[in-house]
Parts: sequence; structure tokens; C-alpha cells
Amino acid sequence: MAARKSAQTKREATQPTAFLSPEEWENHMIALAYQSMEERILNGTATGAELVYWAKAGSQKQREEIAKLKEENALLRAKTSAIESEKDRAVFYTEVLSALGGYRTKTKDDPVDPYVL
Repeated sequence: MAARKSAQTKREATQPTAFLSPEEWENHMIALAYQSMEERILNGTATGAELVYWAKAGSQKQREEIAKLKEENALLRAKTSAIESEKDRAVFYTEVLSALGGYRTKTKDDPVDPYVL
């Protein structure tokens, strides 16, 4: 019972009183869960599921999947950026054409186009 009480006192002393955002609170809770798992692994009381979790997390396949996801995210960001720059380019070309249209002069040699005002 004394070990349990000292663990509770230790947690209360290290726990911050207030978090600025829900994300900070969530990250704190995740860190506590990882600390608890680490303690159980070191004590030899970890469950099979906890050991399998860490074995998978350290596997080469998991690392490759994470690297693949990062590359896919980078590709999506590049595609989004290309779409945005294409929109900007279209606006730029429209502005240039309208600005250059003011410099055009009418002469007698120009053909009359009934569809142009």
C-alpha cells in the first residue's frame, strides 16, 4: 500500500495544474500512458499486448509505412501548391490581357468582327 501511495504522490507532484489546450492535455495523457508501459516493461509485468505494440512499432515494416505516409503527405502538399499557383497564374494572365487590351489601336485595316464589341 505504501508503494501505491508514493506513486500517487509522485504523480500529483509532477502533474501540471492547467493545460492551455485540449491537444496539450491529450499529449500529456499519452506521455503518461507511455511512462506506465515503460515501467511495466522494466518491472517485467507488461502484458503481451504491450510487448507486441512495441515490437511492431520498432519493426522495419512500420518504419517504411511511416516513411511512405510522409512522402504521400509531401506529394499532396505539392499538388495543393501547384493548384494554388495555377489559380494565381490564371488571374495574372487575365490581368495582363486586360491591361494590354488598352494599348490596342483601331485602324482602317483591321477586319470588322461582328462578335467583338
